[in-house]
Amino acid sequence: MIIEKEVLSEFAELVEDKKINEHKGQLKTGVDLGTANVVVAVVDEDNHPIAGAMYPSTVVRDGIVVDYVGAIRIVKHLKSQVEQAIGEELTTASCAIPPGIIAGNIKCIANVVEGAGFDVINVLDEPTAASTVLEITDGAVVDVGGGTTGISIIKNGEVIYTADEPTGGTHMTLVIAGYYGISMEEAEEKKKDTVREKEIFPIVKPVVQKMASIVKRFLEGYDVPAIYLVGGACSFSEFAEVFEKELGIQTIKANKPLLVTPLGIAMNCVMEG
Repeated sequence: MIIEKEVLSEFAELVEDKKINEHKGQLKTGVDLGTANVVVAVVDEDNHPIAGAMYPSTVVRDGIVVDYVGAIRIVKHLKSQVEQAIGEELTTASCAIPPGIIAGNIKCIANVVEGAGFDVINVLDEPTAASTVLEITDGAVVDVGGGTTGISIIKNGEVIYTADEPTGGTHMTLVIAGYYGISMEEAEEKKKDTVREKEIFPIVKPVVQKMASIVKRFLEGYDVPAIYLVGGACSFSEFAEVFEKELGIQTIKANKPLLVTPLGIAMNCVMEG
């Protein structure tokens, strides 16, 4: 099942076409340091998308910054790109981390964003950021990123449990590379080629089933009415169907799943406390 959110379609158009929306008042900025992409999202006070920019990268692996200088350089570039389009400086930002990573890595991610010229005013976990966009009060948000699968269980609008495990889109790419005997770069291109999805998905389906088994373990002891999938790695059309079969729980995928978390990070760009 697909949940269509107009705000995601609008944000995707801004990113893809390098456009901006008119705005007034205070802007809120989110920086998503993903395993496959770095995304900067900007919304207004009412959480309406204003601008966004994305850059493919490998500066983060399994929630850990592995190229600190490169990460700062990319965020600086995206910050400058968006500022030039909007016509004003962006000074504050929020950022997000996969649930379950250690404190030192949390600080490192925030330091990257600050090193790029932002004042970081909030750090939250990625599935919680996604739940803001999807307006979920009860359910589990599963964020399938490049390196990790993270989950936040939400009850009555409050996050009651978060967890994370390193299995994601990169593992799909590894399987494709091994199957065809090709490089990771070539495998990544095959994975993203929607024309070849019927050929590729059966190859990566066991990885998807493993992700579902990880989520099933996290859900033990919790009564969850629905699963909400976000993250670029769940873009395959049959992804939600596999999860629903493995879990026996209604599974809903957001449109534009790659952009849910970045947009949610921007929406949460408010001072903590």
